[in-house]
Amino acid sequence: MLHSGAAPMSALTDQSGLTAQVGLTDQSAAIALENKHAAHNYHPLAVVVASGDGAWVTDINGKRYLDCLAAYSAVNFGHSNPVLLDAARAQLGRITLTSRAFHNDQLGPFVTALAKLAGKDMVLPMNTGAEAVESGVKVARAWGYRVKGVAAGMANIIVAGGNFHGRTTTIISFSDDESARADFGPFTPGFRTVPYGDAAALEAAIDENTVAVLLEPIQGEAGIVVPPADYLPAVREITSRHNVLFIADEIQSGLGRTGATFAVEQAGVVPDLYLLGKALGGGIVPVSAVVGNTDILGVLRPGEHGSTFGGNPLAAAVGLAVVNLLATGEYQQRARDLGAHLHERLLGLVGHGVLEVRGAGLWAGVDIDPALASGRAVCEALMERGVLAKDTHGSTIRLAPPLVVSAEDLDWAVDQLAAVLDEFGAV
Repeated sequence: MLHSGAAPMSALTDQSGLTAQVGLTDQSAAIALENKHAAHNYHPLAVVVASGDGAWVTDINGKRYLDCLAAYSAVNFGHSNPVLLDAARAQLGRITLTSRAFHNDQLGPFVTALAKLAGKDMVLPMNTGAEAVESGVKVARAWGYRVKGVAAGMANIIVAGGNFHGRTTTIISFSDDESARADFGPFTPGFRTVPYGDAAALEAAIDENTVAVLLEPIQGEAGIVVPPADYLPAVREITSRHNVLFIADEIQSGLGRTGATFAVEQAGVVPDLYLLGKALGGGIVPVSAVVGNTDILGVLRPGEHGSTFGGNPLAAAVGLAVVNLLATGEYQQRARDLGAHLHERLLGLVGHGVLEVRGAGLWAGVDIDPALASGRAVCEALMERGVLAKDTHGSTIRLAPPLVVSAEDLDWAVDQLAAVLDEFGAV
C-alpha cells in the first residue's frame, strides 16, 4: 500500500546550533529551504516527494503521482521494491563498508553474477555512472598502450555528437552541450566527435592511435534518439576490423529498460565493454560497473584505479539482488510488452500536438510541437494532473516509467498527456 497522510515534523539544526521545527507538509516551505542551502545545479518541478511504492510516488501533502521518469532509469524495478529492500536491510545489519583494502563476502557473488548476465569474464565495480565512464576511458587508454601498442600519450577515443555520458570535467570535454561545458574548461584532449548514426564518418575518424569508440546504443539525454538499424552492427564490424574497442554506455538504456538486458542485444551485437549504472543499484544505493573480458579489464594493475566505496558490501548485496531479478527475464518481457502498448498509444498523438515519438521498450522521447508549448510547460501541466515526466532540449519530453508499471497506468498517463495538449490548443 502507498504511504499517505501528513508527513512528520523534522528537526533541523541551523549553523548557530539552534534547532528549528520545520513542517514538512508545507511544500513551498520545503522547496524554499532546499533552494536556500542546496546548490542550484538542478531546476526541478515544484513537487516534494515523500514516499514511493511501485510506479507511484506521494508528495508531502499526500497527493499521488505516476512516476514516468524513474530517476532516469535508476528505479527500473519500482520504488520500495520488496526484494531489493530485503537485500539492503539484511546487509545493513551486517556490514556496509570495508573498502577494497580488504575482501568482503558480498563482492564475489555480485561480480560473478553480473559477469554471467553480461556474458563477460570480469567486472570493475564503481559507484556512479560517470565513474563507470571515466573508468572505461582509463581502461581503454591502458589497453591501447599496453596491448595495442599506441605511442605514449597519443591515444584517442571516438565519441558521438549529442552524447551524454556524465558531467565530470573529462566527460564534458567530449560533450557538445554548451550548458554542460560553459566556464568549465580547459578541457581534456584525446577525443574525436563524429555524427551519431553515421558509421562512415566514424570509420573515417579512426587512425593508428584510436583505442576505442564510446557510444550510447540509444541516446537518452538527446531525446531518446534511436540510431539506424544497421548502425551498431556496422560499428561492431568497423571496430573489430581496426582493432579498436567498442564501449557501450548502457547506464540508462541497459538492465531491462528497452525490453532486453542490454539495448545492444536488439541490434545483435556484443561490445567489448559495457558501462552500467543507475538501475544496477535498484534505486537504493549508487552502483556502477565496467564489464568486459580479462584481456581488456585485466590491463589494470593494483593501485592504478579504485574507489573507497566501489564494491562495498551493501552495494554488492543490492547489485546481486538486481542481477537476480534480471536473470529471470520477467522485467525485460514487461518492458517489451508494455513498451509496445505505450508507443502505440503515443503514436496516436502525432499530429495532435506531437511531432514525433521515438524509443524502445518502456522508454520514449515525445517531441512536442514548439508552437504549442515547451517541454517544460507540458511537464508542469502533467505534474498538476499527477504525472511526473522530464523535458529535454526545449520541446521534447521523456517517458521512462518503472518496469513494474501497469498497462492501465500507462493508458491513464497518455490520456493526461492528450488532455494537456488539448489545453494548450492542439488541433
